Amino acid sequence: MKKEFHFKGLLTENGWLTNVLVSTENGKTTKISPNTDPTTDTHITKGFALPGFQNAHSHAFQYAMAGLAELHEGDGIPDDFWSWRSAMYDLALTLSPEQMEAIATQLYAEMARHGYTAVTEFHYLHHQPDGTPYAKVAEMGQRLINAAKTAGIHITLVPMFYQKGGFGIEPTKKQRRFISPTIEDYYKLLEATKEACTTYQFASYGMGIHSLRAVQEEDILKLTSEYDGSIPFHIHVSEQLKEIEDSINYYGKRPVQWLLDNVALNENYHLVHATHLDDAEVKGIAKSGAHVVLCPSTEGNLGDGIFRLHDFKEFGGNWSIGTDSHIGLNPLEELRILDYGQRLITHKRTSFYQLKQGDSGFNAIKMMWQSGRKAMGQSANEFFKIGASFDAVVIDASHPLLRTSGTKNLCNTIVYAQDVSNIFGTIVNGKWIVFNRDHYNTNIEEQFYEILATLKTRNN
Repeated sequence: MKKEFHFKGLLTENGWLTNVLVSTENGKTTKISPNTDPTTDTHITKGFALPGFQNAHSHAFQYAMAGLAELHEGDGIPDDFWSWRSAMYDLALTLSPEQMEAIATQLYAEMARHGYTAVTEFHYLHHQPDGTPYAKVAEMGQRLINAAKTAGIHITLVPMFYQKGGFGIEPTKKQRRFISPTIEDYYKLLEATKEACTTYQFASYGMGIHSLRAVQEEDILKLTSEYDGSIPFHIHVSEQLKEIEDSINYYGKRPVQWLLDNVALNENYHLVHATHLDDAEVKGIAKSGAHVVLCPSTEGNLGDGIFRLHDFKEFGGNWSIGTDSHIGLNPLEELRILDYGQRLITHKRTSFYQLKQGDSGFNAIKMMWQSGRKAMGQSANEFFKIGASFDAVVIDASHPLLRTSGTKNLCNTIVYAQDVSNIFGTIVNGKWIVFNRDHYNTNIEEQFYEILATLKTRNN
């Protein structure tokens, strides 16, 4: 089926095209024609089309507790990441596959409303509440794929190898749903995930370990030595100071330094958070080609710390954006939190500056898209590649600041002076998933309401 879209502007990896006609067939881009008026059959949008945002790190089930961890009650002990984690474990123990699917579907629909067209799901809630595998090993992963299909977005499902409760520590009862006792068990889960992805044309998969503390040394070494680079590899690392201390006590090295010394990191590795790095680690990650996945709203909410972006950038480091616990879902806000955090500690306003390219908004969009695509295991060369799925987020061009801006100032106006209320819609594979700010599937919210009512976590 052929379809045409007309936009006031369309952003490419080389800058803006104006008065653009985009031709598609079966959802794939067939032709991009700038300076072209619409035909009678064209869907005309008075908007600016950006490449669909890539959400490089998600724990979908945690959306059910977004906003609930700010009520500090009890024994007066200060709340921190570790007390938050305990509450998150409690939620993980309660969810059925049906509840997981409903929560993830609502989340992914919300991601689409915020302009995300793809998500990497860092998945570790694998098993039944007692810790035994489901008859269908990838049951919970299949539910996440179903959710993405219903919501209409691309998904890269990354089942995580989770084996231990900490460095050299057996898992706790609260972690029992996450655990693959052996590397053979993990490979079975990975193979089942690969099979589950065949049920949705926009599903793919990756692999990884939850963290250094969650898998024993010999299995980390075996897994990474056997890794062939054909799919993305994800890992949490150096998120909290306690993790650094525990790694030094156990390995005699900081987590990232251990990785650099023992794993052949390359552009297919994606290190999530990497909040606390020393100078050698900042340089080492960048020079290895590995990417860092940053989740500014969650990292701020959990008190993780501030990533050394300014220094990482100096070595040519690559980074993407994720929403992790989903306390925030606005990609523009994620970029602003990241940028302003750097400005507060460097006292400079050049977080996204590139040599000979001073357009901060454009640089941020391009980096988060390209590295985000790599995190999905997808091509990262052209925003709107001929023959590829036409995926776009459309910004309403009628906003007063945008109506009065030339193309030179568009990206910065969008990144720094707009919010989700000005996202007109989201297109995935040539189809409006969100149009005029409404998701096409109106049943998703009602199902979510029913599931949350049964959980009784938000209304007690």
